[in-house]
Amino acid sequence: MAFTIIFIELFFLFIYLVAPLLILFTLLIIALGQIVSSVEEWKRFDGLYWSLITATTVGYGDIRPLKKTSKVISVIIALLGLMLTGIIISVTLHATSVALEKSLNKNVIEKILDKVD
Repeated sequence: MAFTIIFIELFFLFIYLVAPLLILFTLLIIALGQIVSSVEEWKRFDGLYWSLITATTVGYGDIRPLKKTSKVISVIIALLGLMLTGIIISVTLHATSVALEKSLNKNVIEKILDKVD
């Protein structure tokens, strides 16, 4: 239970620290989606939906850009989405690593490693 509490505290602390970057990427994704919705003559909500689905690299294919400008912007949205996801994964891995170090007894780790060798 100690590990879980430490992990949650660290995760939200790290998310708080990188929040400006996450917010920037999210706002860029949404703004670019609105540009595409204007170029493609979609409804605003469809542009929001499409940009978020594209950013997560899910890409259902129910809405897709047809114009070259929109296709270029979709690549940019996908790259921003990959960076956004990468930051969240990195924060999760780092919080897990630090929480493990803080919650595990070093003597226990040494005994386990001795059995492996």
